[in-house]
Amino acid sequence: MNPRLPSEQNPGRMAPLARLPVFLALEGKRAVVAGGNAASAWKAELLSAAGAQVDVYADEISDELRALLVEPPRDGIVLHARVWTETDLSGAGIAIGAFEREEDAARFVSAARRAGVPVNVIDKPAFCDFNFGAIVNRSPLVVGISTDGAAPVFAQAIRAKIEAMLPKGFAAWAEAAQRWRVAVKSLPAAARRKFWERFADHAVTHASVAPKKSDFDWLLRGTNGATGSVTLVGAGPGDPELLTLAAVRALQTADVILFDDLVSADVLDFARREARKLLVGKTGFEPSCTQDDINALMVGLAKQGKRVVRLKGGDPLIFGRAAEELEACGAAGIQANIVPGITAAQGAAAALNVPLTGRGHVRRLQYVTGHARDGRLPDDLDWKSLADPACTTAVYMPTRTLAALAERALAAGLDASMPAIAVARATRHDQRILRATVGSIAQELTRMQLPSPVLVMIGNVLVDQSQQAEAAPRAAI
Repeated sequence: MNPRLPSEQNPGRMAPLARLPVFLALEGKRAVVAGGNAASAWKAELLSAAGAQVDVYADEISDELRALLVEPPRDGIVLHARVWTETDLSGAGIAIGAFEREEDAARFVSAARRAGVPVNVIDKPAFCDFNFGAIVNRSPLVVGISTDGAAPVFAQAIRAKIEAMLPKGFAAWAEAAQRWRVAVKSLPAAARRKFWERFADHAVTHASVAPKKSDFDWLLRGTNGATGSVTLVGAGPGDPELLTLAAVRALQTADVILFDDLVSADVLDFARREARKLLVGKTGFEPSCTQDDINALMVGLAKQGKRVVRLKGGDPLIFGRAAEELEACGAAGIQANIVPGITAAQGAAAALNVPLTGRGHVRRLQYVTGHARDGRLPDDLDWKSLADPACTTAVYMPTRTLAALAERALAAGLDASMPAIAVARATRHDQRILRATVGSIAQELTRMQLPSPVLVMIGNVLVDQSQQAEAAPRAAI
């Protein structure tokens, strides 16, 4: 069989956007606000906070606007106690209107567009060149959230969650980033990237402590040397929501991602868009990249100073050939880390809503591989253990050897009526489930032709599942 060569996978095009998120620089620019109600007062406050010189045109003003004029976020809000005119829009950088009647809104929008000024009419989306989103303010770190006007309450709920995730101290670290940027700019590109990656990790873990010169010095020392790193990352069984936070963080800081065929496209969506993505497919009984080629590629990229993620389906430590890749990194003097993932047996059990052990009657859980290096059933399986009714067995990569495995297990004393379930593409939207017994599972699996990857689970914990229909799409988990 001819070996398979690594192939680079280009990221897909950006999905359609309802709105383009843009952050306007308004420092020192004129902003026109037409109207004096409470809503226009809030918009005037936002514009002032962003550094704009705000001219408010209104012959009547609300209590909220009156209070804002007394205590604005920054100097520069001026009230003109009259209705706006078209000449007031000349030279403005942005225009906001608050109108009850649509004909008044239309006149204001037409005048603004003639003057070349982007315009927003409060609560009238049809008259808006742009929308205001919900804001999380850790300035200079600012997060904007938009639902394109469809669900403002939903946007506020998301804002509340992000507020909880971002400590107030992030503002000080964002300010430090601005101060340090000039000094870091002189570093080589690889060192700059390493500095900012270390900065992000350090800021997250020290958000409650103000950044100091000693922090900068420590971060700078960490950029010395061009050697990169390798991280073995478990992608889980397929559902991207089962990724760990550490896995997401590794994907979003990687320079290069080496991934297998079993990694779902949805998982790759979490990767940094600029990262190179190389398919180093290893598929049973199909053309595959050799392990030596993968090791050489992984080590070579790390020696170039790249941060390499070796992305594997499930958990890299369970039938993932992690030992060989760790050994290759060690021999080359490359730092290697491991981010564990949810293995297929756990994902399948969760999808089936069954435990893998049972107090008092199922005391052990074992994972076994269905084939050896030559593709045949391994000779050294513990058949007595496989026949133990007090054990749940998960068989990985079983498709070609399941009939032989079942025959040997039955000969060792396993009951032919023991429940067995095959789960294809566990946790994914196209998951398929085949329920049978040890005596019939191999024949049924051949008949059903389930797509790979397939996992077979055997044990008394599945007894209730064996009464259900033989094949079903994935249930929500």
